[in-house]
Amino acid sequence: MMKLYPLLFQPNLHTVVWGGNRLCPYKGLPASTEPIGESWEVSAVPSSKSIVANGEWTGQDLVSVIAQAPEDILGKSVYDKYHELPLLAKFIDAKRDLSIQVHPNDEMARRVHGKMGKSEMWYVIDAEPGSYLYAGFKTQITNYEFKKRIEDGTITDVLARHEVKAGDVFYLPAGRVHAICSGILLAEIQQSSDLTYRIFDYNRPGLDGKPRQLHVDLAAEAVDYHVEAEYQTAYQSEENRANPVLDTPYFSVRVNDIAQPFHRNLLKYDSFIITMSIKGDTRILVRSTGDELLLKEGNSCLIPAAIADYDLIPLSSKSLVLDAFIDNKDRSLGHRITRFLHLTSK
Repeated sequence: MMKLYPLLFQPNLHTVVWGGNRLCPYKGLPASTEPIGESWEVSAVPSSKSIVANGEWTGQDLVSVIAQAPEDILGKSVYDKYHELPLLAKFIDAKRDLSIQVHPNDEMARRVHGKMGKSEMWYVIDAEPGSYLYAGFKTQITNYEFKKRIEDGTITDVLARHEVKAGDVFYLPAGRVHAICSGILLAEIQQSSDLTYRIFDYNRPGLDGKPRQLHVDLAAEAVDYHVEAEYQTAYQSEENRANPVLDTPYFSVRVNDIAQPFHRNLLKYDSFIITMSIKGDTRILVRSTGDELLLKEGNSCLIPAAIADYDLIPLSSKSLVLDAFIDNKDRSLGHRITRFLHLTSK
């Protein structure tokens, strides 16, 4: 039998026009003079697949590794539904404002591109004083006004602007107009998709000196004009607890605020776990195998579904660890028996 273990990955950094210089030191990497905007922490997107950095699968891409034991790594329920890793995890450093943008839902993405749609969430790690982001509309507008405001450069006048601080969370379902703005470092969990419709980009050139492509007509079809009373996600944060942050149709997120060894048994979810170290170094101890892994601040790992019973052990006074997974929990007796037999047969 193939031995499963938590997977670390090689750096997967992306240079972008709005990027900054915080991701390399945050991740413990040599400084770069390039504007690094994104670190794709756990990715099965064909254009930028994660490469394993530890254990017997070192040097192999994540898609190839999953193909060797898909049910044990993804979870049987996840594999049956998606047949691939359905999430993408990133760290993002915005030194300058990102474009105003929107993502298509699953139906539109499949119809137009043959791909998965893109809903996502942001967890703010750090924000300079006065930093803000855009999420949603603050006033109702029509499709005609939407295109007119893009044309005359006033689209931000009708967007909801939110000043942010560390720990703030925003859920961006497909169709919600949004933009991260300057001075923000955050973690992002999203559906495994690279589809972004750029609406407005401040008339600036890209890294090649040419204007970046806009996707106004596609965006107008994808956008949800509904105005919400509140766009920020409220949650309770307590020490030494897996704090529920989000439960969506696409992913669930917990933030573990720990000052002492903390047990995480997520076998009931029948899902892989993406674990992101937001603050502090943490040791992960897998109970079924005894394997240990050092997860340093600013780094991430993927824990296979079949071994998702482990301890988080902070190596300093406190650690902050974000978990993302697919909630396949079914309390029916038949499902519990089937899942038990699947796990115990391995």
